[in-house]
Amino acid sequence: MRVRKHVHGSPERPRLSVFRSNRDIYAQIIDDQNGVTLVSASSRIAEINEQKITKSEKSVLVGKQLAQKAIDAGITKVVFDRNGYLYHGRVKSLADAAREGGLIF
Repeated sequence: MRVRKHVHGSPERPRLSVFRSNRDIYAQIIDDQNGVTLVSASSRIAEINEQKITKSEKSVLVGKQLAQKAIDAGITKVVFDRNGYLYHGRVKSLADAAREGGLIF
């Protein structure tokens, strides 16, 4: 709640929310004003999950996939919501990959 009271998504600049479990990582681009998930990606899809790579490397693939889906949907600018996780490791890897993929935040 400490982060969410400051970070809000809008139709012009939706929120990129990251959830990190012990095994997987999930990312969504959300329009908070309408309460709609616009784009999502996770490490649970078969093409990422079947690879024998580290969790940080999976985060990079999820970030690139999310950026590609967002650009295809016409989204270029987002607000980053780390959901209280520290900005290092898998969260940082996902964010850097999303930036490389073309998202601006």
